[in-house]
Amino acid sequence: MIRKLNMKNAVRKIFVWIILGFNLCMANAQDEDNPVVMTVAGKDIPLSEFLFLAQKDTSVDLLNKKSLANYIELFKNFKLKVAEAESKRFHESLKFNDELNNYKSQLRDSYLSDKEGEAEAIRKVYDRGNEVLSVSHILFKFPSSKVVSKDTAAVYRKADETYRRIAAGEDFAEVGKALAADTVAVYETIDYIFPLEVMKPFEDAAYSLKNVGDISGPVRTDLGFHLIRLDKRIKNPGRVKVAHILIASEENQSDPKNNDDEALLEKANAIYARAVNGEDFAELVRNNTSDMTTIKRDGELPFFGPGEMVKPFEEAAFALKDTGEISKPLKTRYGYHIIKLLNKAGRPSFEEMESSIYGAMKQGEWNFELFKSFEEREKKKFNYVFYPEAYAELQKLCDVYHPEDTAFYNYAVQLTKPLMVLNGNSFPQNEFAEYLRLYPFSTKRYAGDFLYDIFRQFVRTVVTELEKRTLSEYHPEFDQLVKEYYDGILLFEISSNRVWDKPIEEQEKLEAEWVKELNQKYEVKLNQKVLKNLKKYLKKKRN
Repeated sequence: MIRKLNMKNAVRKIFVWIILGFNLCMANAQDEDNPVVMTVAGKDIPLSEFLFLAQKDTSVDLLNKKSLANYIELFKNFKLKVAEAESKRFHESLKFNDELNNYKSQLRDSYLSDKEGEAEAIRKVYDRGNEVLSVSHILFKFPSSKVVSKDTAAVYRKADETYRRIAAGEDFAEVGKALAADTVAVYETIDYIFPLEVMKPFEDAAYSLKNVGDISGPVRTDLGFHLIRLDKRIKNPGRVKVAHILIASEENQSDPKNNDDEALLEKANAIYARAVNGEDFAELVRNNTSDMTTIKRDGELPFFGPGEMVKPFEEAAFALKDTGEISKPLKTRYGYHIIKLLNKAGRPSFEEMESSIYGAMKQGEWNFELFKSFEEREKKKFNYVFYPEAYAELQKLCDVYHPEDTAFYNYAVQLTKPLMVLNGNSFPQNEFAEYLRLYPFSTKRYAGDFLYDIFRQFVRTVVTELEKRTLSEYHPEFDQLVKEYYDGILLFEISSNRVWDKPIEEQEKLEAEWVKELNQKYEVKLNQKVLKNLKKYLKKKRN
């Protein structure tokens, strides 16, 4: 009988051990290494908090008696003000909790990532964009929207057979066009390839081709198997800004083939002659252009790079060398253009593009590259062990079933071998199957790729949850930073209320009176034994 897990129980089963492990860890904390240093208004202050704030202030020398005494007085008064704010229940307001929770969330997120690793991944994508590729490819399509391994065999054989023909000497373009004519494959040329603008396996394969004319073996994407030929590899030319005059028929500007082409060219040549002889280009635009979208800007277009304009226009614009240079009339499907170069610029800098590249990588299939360093760091930290034989059993199901199909789940949920171990806890195949059923979030069509996507998401989910649950264990400063921010909000609110909102000439006196009042209102006990032995605790902390 097929075993089915209740949804809530499955999720609980996946993560309950993390919570239990965390709680046990906290329960075993050694208080003798973190004694109470003082008690303010009935609240014990641990030595760790006292030292954390002291060591952030470079003016404090805890081994100097005078400096220590001054710090104790400041710290005590600070805690008295916080106690007063709590007595007035400032910490119960919605505004306070929203601000604190927002800070905690941002702080936690900073630990749930590897910013250096992300920057390195982004930099690799940016650097790839220093070159622009032109390619041709032959695509052998998959037969359906959901593809299992048995559906791909015949497609792969056809792609591989074609690759061998081309490797043996047949012309790539001729073979591709013939196959396209027979509807066996799709043949296409791509003038420009930029990072993140085509499917990742296609892009990786294209950029791996070193020399013009190199051809890849079959490359699998969601569409099918591709054979890719590198036609051109050039340095990214950056961006240009131009102004232009468009000469087109008023009757049908979008289709100059139906116009008197000879008359249009004659008119364009006459305007070009006037422009190169020194007439004001802006005036010529206003009196002659058919492009109403740029007429008010004197024909000026925004900066653009390769692939953003129709090819003849773009080639003519980038061919201009010097600012102010004017092209001869050139023809596009819109009519005849006369182009004036206004400015040239390089690629946007890494800093300018970093945010947009991050956004693109985060949303698409590149997210695994973006977060890879974080995942590898966490897997190492939590002693990740992977069992390839157990994964292979799930992979074998992809020969016949797509992971989204009920039949896949019905078989997978019966498998009980350990699939991976994290932090000493085993995750069997059927628990991953349950996760896959609950969170089938992949755009991949090929069953094997779909399964791999979800498995990597599963690993990331577990290590991220582990990191969240063990933040205090591995990053003790986290709790200190949250406590510091908590106290800081309360200090600001109560100080504004009692002192800072008053006239500046009164504030010093009001502050002194307030501190005296607080010292009379609340009891303060100092642990002199701990304070006298600070040197010992500081040495232990350093070790």
